[in-house]
Amino acid sequence: MSTPHKSRRSDYAKATRLAIIEAARLLFSHKGYFATTVEEIAAKARVAPTTVYAVGGGKQGLLRTMVDIWSQAPIVAASMDELDSLTDPDELIRQLSAVTRSMRESFGDIMRILIATAPHNRDAAHALAIGTRRYRDALTSVATHLHRIGGTHPQITPAQATDILWFYFGYNGYFTLVNENGWPYDQAEPWLTHQATMALQTPQPASKHIN
Repeated sequence: MSTPHKSRRSDYAKATRLAIIEAARLLFSHKGYFATTVEEIAAKARVAPTTVYAVGGGKQGLLRTMVDIWSQAPIVAASMDELDSLTDPDELIRQLSAVTRSMRESFGDIMRILIATAPHNRDAAHALAIGTRRYRDALTSVATHLHRIGGTHPQITPAQATDILWFYFGYNGYFTLVNENGWPYDQAEPWLTHQATMALQTPQPASKHIN
């Protein structure tokens, strides 16, 4: 059994780590990864700069932590279990759109930090690749299930269905409509649902090879 002293120390350590992560997340979002310094993160979290390195692994370690926060959030596993249990293709797409919206509202800032930083930083690119692989794997699972329950056109393969889902529910769908076009989520969500449903039921044109 842990002593009260150890328990308090553990609680303090968790609170310190959370404060550092939240400070970095806010600063990365507002100033950008490169313009943010460890000293600024430390000041906002009310800790010493050395603590940012020891607890958070510096800026690079914090970036990797944010990927895990987003791509391994409990809601992801719970949502995948729920989606896998659905047998109505239309309901499945509606729920996928809703889950994607929820993830974008909760973790869209982290995705944008990584997307903006990755072209200029190898660690960020690696972190983004990990998050993207997990993201696409989840959509592959949904596409396979959709194919199994008759939610795609007979000519569409699960791989093609994955690409279609990625087009609508990957990074760009909600970002383009909400962040760039200024649509409210309540408008973007049903539109993406409808467009994805229609695309999955439409046979794909044969690829043309240019010699």
